[in-house]
Amino acid sequence: MKKLSLFSVSPLALAVALSSATAFAPIAAQAESSASGNIGVHSMYLLRGIGRENDNTAVQGGLDYSADNGLYVGYWGSNLGYSYDKNVGVDPGGNGFENDFYGGYAGSAGDISYKLGLIQYYYMNVDDSDLTEVLANVGYAGVTLQAQYLATDGWWGNTGDIYWTAGYSLPLPSDFTLGASLGWYTYDDDDNSDLCFPAAAGCGTTTSDSGYRHLNLTLSHPIADTGASMYVQYTNAGEDRTGNDNYDDKVIFGVTYGFGL
Repeated sequence: MKKLSLFSVSPLALAVALSSATAFAPIAAQAESSASGNIGVHSMYLLRGIGRENDNTAVQGGLDYSADNGLYVGYWGSNLGYSYDKNVGVDPGGNGFENDFYGGYAGSAGDISYKLGLIQYYYMNVDDSDLTEVLANVGYAGVTLQAQYLATDGWWGNTGDIYWTAGYSLPLPSDFTLGASLGWYTYDDDDNSDLCFPAAAGCGTTTSDSGYRHLNLTLSHPIADTGASMYVQYTNAGEDRTGNDNYDDKVIFGVTYGFGL
């Protein structure tokens, strides 16, 4: 899942609330249409704080287009440090690859920004993982709240699972930026025999209604005027849908570069 994508109600309900709250408010003019790209090298790729670890170096990149009417589309991809065959199991040395395709609408009302969209995940060499999420996002004064509602069953989730995040970005002296992101999950416990992530033991088992997933603290700094930046991130790992909290905290390093098209 795209790492930089930063939410209690379902996202559909949140979408209705947002549209109702802003229906009679003046919407700020959209910026001009733009296209951009990004690429990064990271010491590892950790999925939402816990789970199947990608201890190998991850190369990630994406393309984004935003129209002047608020519509947006994009793509993001990453190599994975494993592959998964449902008839064989996980190969920790495999060559899986994640592709995220997304689109939606982003706008603002005064100082409040919002976004509604869809994310389609397509995995190469990872079975039962091509799932769809509905996304709703609202931001104000550096704080971002987001919900991602899983609309299909698969290896890493049930239809009805919701991944909530709350994020905050704080500019610091000398061009440093401190970011914090808190992740929480609410789980649907319907039977799903494909649900075997992060461990194959007890496939389809959900014993927790909800649980703390992660806390990320990130310190970043631009690299001169190159358009690149470097960061270090500490992740405090939470628990999975079975209540297992036996996951290690992680420190991740990386360099990213963003560019206009």
